[in-house]
Amino acid sequence: MNAAISLGVFAIAAAAEIAGCFAFWAWLRLGKSGWWVLPGIAALIVFALLLTRADSLFAGRAYAAYGGVYIAASLVWLMLVERQMPDRWDSIGALLCLVGAGIILLAPRPA
Repeated sequence: MNAAISLGVFAIAAAAEIAGCFAFWAWLRLGKSGWWVLPGIAALIVFALLLTRADSLFAGRAYAAYGGVYIAASLVWLMLVERQMPDRWDSIGALLCLVGAGIILLAPRPA
């Protein structure tokens, strides 16, 4: 699996994780029905399964690279779902995280 596929897996995993966590947020912080938890749990299961598909020999390295994608995806969620524009500091921080994720994902490693 190449880096582009891993980034795609990370992006879909981030959407699933954010949706799953938001379901709990909606229930516990926004007063939505407890039924929101069921699709939230399903989304978190999808997230966990997808993350195992990352092209990495070590879970910790996959999680570290995923973290940068998750941060950027969270700001996309902020914009699209919560209708709140990220400020320039959010954007700069996300860019730094994506650069870090790219370094972790693309660094040459001994075979």
